[in-house]
Amino acid sequence: MWQGVLCGLLAGAMWGLVFVAPAFLTAFTPLELACGRYIAYGLISAGLLFNRLPALLRRLDRADMVALLKHALAGNIVYYMLLAMGVKLAGVAATSLIIGVLPISVTLLGKNDHGSVPLRQLALPLLLVAAGIGCINLEVFSQPTAAGGPLAHKIIGLLCATGALLCWTWYSVDNARYLKRNPHYSSGEWSALYGVSSGLIALLIAVVALAIFHADVTGAGAQASGRDWGLFWIVNGLLALGASVIGNHLWNIASRKVPLTLSGQLILFETLFALLYGFIYKQQLPQPLEIAAMVLLTLGVMWSLRVHALDEDSEAHAG
Repeated sequence: MWQGVLCGLLAGAMWGLVFVAPAFLTAFTPLELACGRYIAYGLISAGLLFNRLPALLRRLDRADMVALLKHALAGNIVYYMLLAMGVKLAGVAATSLIIGVLPISVTLLGKNDHGSVPLRQLALPLLLVAAGIGCINLEVFSQPTAAGGPLAHKIIGLLCATGALLCWTWYSVDNARYLKRNPHYSSGEWSALYGVSSGLIALLIAVVALAIFHADVTGAGAQASGRDWGLFWIVNGLLALGASVIGNHLWNIASRKVPLTLSGQLILFETLFALLYGFIYKQQLPQPLEIAAMVLLTLGVMWSLRVHALDEDSEAHAG
């Protein structure tokens, strides 16, 4: 279990980067950010699987392809579009801490899975997490609205972050269950297949969007509008390698080694790293309510880890 916890922590460190990346690419839309990241992810995944890809594709059955399609949309493309919109409208801190509700939502959805700890044992840790989320919402709405950032934009941003939360809740639970039902795929193989499928879907969406909107993606017009496509591909390439290829592989390992009620808590590492990166990027210290939120979220996760560790020890002794 502790190997799974370590992999979950490292995955969170990688995933936290996705909350900061949109701040470097403010001239691009959430659709462009999602397509760029996942096209890069698909290319890297295909490169890593170059020699084994034909044989691996032949092993896929209809259920595998349906699962990859659903997971690519919910866990990658739609999720990241909503997340990027949330960051643009509500900010890094608010969006990352809305996503921080994942420990509660994943735990509730996976409460009946094998190895899960009864919810009554997790009630107090989850209350701490909920209190942390409450703190950040108080922080968001207590701040005066900035010029060009009316309250309506904040509300829309929080709604987008909530949509991203719902997407990733379903993906996290369904992916963990699918991996445990299909041990014939290694964590690396499934992550690479997931990347290839995400890349193909993102490429299709990009082609359709380009045909509909006729976006100016090259030439002087793009540069004059601040749309630096060189920076766009550098940031998305690094994000695809770190957050998608490495992060997803680590998460697949964690998903196999820990029960769903614990994997929900581990997702909180993403929130904490996102906050850390956001404060570093803005070169500012967190506000009191943000500090309170981080402390409450951390205590909730640590308490949950202890509950699961004690439960694992009692099962080992019983065995």
